[in-house]
Amino acid sequence: MDYVISAPPVVAVPVAGGGMFPVRRIFCVGKNYADHVKEMGGDAKADPPVFFTKPADAVVACGAEPGRIPYPPGTSNLHYEGELVVALGAGGRQLKDRHAAGALIFGQAAGCDLTRRDLQAAAKKAGGPWDAAKAFDASAPIGLIGRIADYPPARFDGARLVTCVNDDVRQDAGLTEMIWTVPEILIALSMLFELKAGDLVFTGTPAGVGPVAPGDRVEVGIGELPALKFAIMEPA
Repeated sequence: MDYVISAPPVVAVPVAGGGMFPVRRIFCVGKNYADHVKEMGGDAKADPPVFFTKPADAVVACGAEPGRIPYPPGTSNLHYEGELVVALGAGGRQLKDRHAAGALIFGQAAGCDLTRRDLQAAAKKAGGPWDAAKAFDASAPIGLIGRIADYPPARFDGARLVTCVNDDVRQDAGLTEMIWTVPEILIALSMLFELKAGDLVFTGTPAGVGPVAPGDRVEVGIGELPALKFAIMEPA
């Protein structure tokens, strides 16, 4: 292929046990834990989840060594949001049932939806898009992806999502507290987009979100999955 500029590199996330998962697109779900909806001023019963996207190159793959995330420009209120991330190994559209949705899943990982909360609040007030608040550089750190065969859903029945900042627990919630389950999220997304292999789906965050600053260390653990660890660095 005779490109007129250099082609961008493939964004990929390491898989536990070996191999790399190439990232096509990142979908995110908002308002998927009742307590988080309430802390953000919403009504868990009335407000459906909000879908938004991040670019693939927002990913920061954090494997055996903790990642390093520079504090982003344009904000003075950067927030962590620990989340379960689902990695798709197959695609589909207009999925009809939980079985069809589950068949798309390659694996799962611990992730963090970093958010410029002050920009998000301004966008909400103005009725504007969330892109600048959510889709910025290095806004999607993710840990090693665990293959579904090695980490089957049945082993997550009692799993909890725990986010720590400087070893202090800030978020602690059971995955069963999700308003929309993973299959329901995939079914809903497939009605709006054609899902494909390589897609990542961030499934929402529980209550307890808050600010981080340069020097802070963040860890997101979800059941038996490899933990996500990263540090916030001084602005680049």
